[in-house]
Amino acid sequence: MVTLRKRLVMSYIMVAMICVFLIGIFSNIFLEKQFKSYVLSAHENKVKGVVASITDQFSKDGDVNLAFIEAVGVEALENGLIISISNSNDEIIWDASVYDSGRCEAILTNMAKNMMDRYSNWKGKYVEIKYPMVNANNIIGSVKVGYYGPFYYSDNDLAFLKKLNALFIGVGTVSLLMAIMVGLIMASALARPLYKVIKASKGIRRGEYKNRINEVSNVVEIKNLIDTINDLAKTLENQEYLRKRLTQDVAHELRTPLTTLQSHMEAMIDGVWEPTIERIKSCHEESIRINKLVGDLEKLSRYESDKFLLNKSKFNIGELIGNIIMNFENEYMNKNVELKYKSLSKCITGDKDKISQIVVNLLSNALKYTKEGGNVDVILEEESKNIVLTVRDTGIGISKEDLPHIFERFYRADKSRTRITGGAGIGLAIVRSVIEAHNGKVIVESNINEGTVFKVFLPI
Repeated sequence: MVTLRKRLVMSYIMVAMICVFLIGIFSNIFLEKQFKSYVLSAHENKVKGVVASITDQFSKDGDVNLAFIEAVGVEALENGLIISISNSNDEIIWDASVYDSGRCEAILTNMAKNMMDRYSNWKGKYVEIKYPMVNANNIIGSVKVGYYGPFYYSDNDLAFLKKLNALFIGVGTVSLLMAIMVGLIMASALARPLYKVIKASKGIRRGEYKNRINEVSNVVEIKNLIDTINDLAKTLENQEYLRKRLTQDVAHELRTPLTTLQSHMEAMIDGVWEPTIERIKSCHEESIRINKLVGDLEKLSRYESDKFLLNKSKFNIGELIGNIIMNFENEYMNKNVELKYKSLSKCITGDKDKISQIVVNLLSNALKYTKEGGNVDVILEEESKNIVLTVRDTGIGISKEDLPHIFERFYRADKSRTRITGGAGIGLAIVRSVIEAHNGKVIVESNINEGTVFKVFLPI
């Protein structure tokens, strides 16, 4: 297995090497072509300069400055040009091969060696070109220039090309080192938060949900990954808290009726109490409480199951809610809570019994948590291809920290769990499950001591 750090560093090195290689290849090809053109142009100018200098040494009377011509010839020989000068009668005035034949041979040999070292398949040959010398439109002689053609590199030219290649190698080496450095820096910047994510994930696997990743990254994907892991840890921490609380809540809900049943039965068995109808009825009521709790748990489990099926039919939701409200009127009157209903006659397709349960739960909760003299408004309206049921009360409200959790099973904002506010915290979990089964949604707005608003959206 290769670590991310190594993979990133290697990728930077590979990119740098490929770029340097390609730049070196194309630069060499381009520079070689340009340099060849430069050498040919320089050679031509050099030959023209030699011919012009020699021509200037011939006077109109035919006299020749032999000393200067010899100096020009020797200088040309140093530059790889072997010249031979003739007058108008083709008589040789000065010849480099006669002047120093050994040196001419050495220069030609060195030129051939330079070109063979540079180009292994070089097929150059010795070339002689005759240039006429013209003075006042009269041909006063000629200069024969010999050299290796079509072009050749001198020692200085080859030294320049070697330095250029050395420069490319140096740039490539520096680029490679920089690629390694940048790769290490980038790899560390990317790998560091990932290592912390891995560490945090392993902690989550061990059940350590309190740890959070505090690493800050400007890489969007890594930032999203860190946020996701932190959210996962927070969610699992909450779920762990709810799991422990679920055990406590179930134990709490079952302990009271079971303790009551046990004490009553023991008292009647021991003869302390007479097994009267009233006492047997009290035991029966406690058993009903236990059975109701178990039934609610079974119902919630069934609603949250993947195999949960809806018995859909078409019905008038406005009439359904109106009938449910009529059944609640007496309870609301007894608590002196005003109940108002703004109806809408609209037919939808859904599970009538399950939607009835939604309305019953919301009206029941509104009554429980609204004090005497309060108000509960029920509004049914149509909005953007949805039926919106709003239940607004002036009750005790829900705190901001409790609001995100009220639809979780056994979660209760009221920690007292008295019989007055009753219930095991399952009702709203069932409400959400039924709404989601209908492809709807529910939202809640609430403030402490100001009331709560439930909005249920059901598609038409």
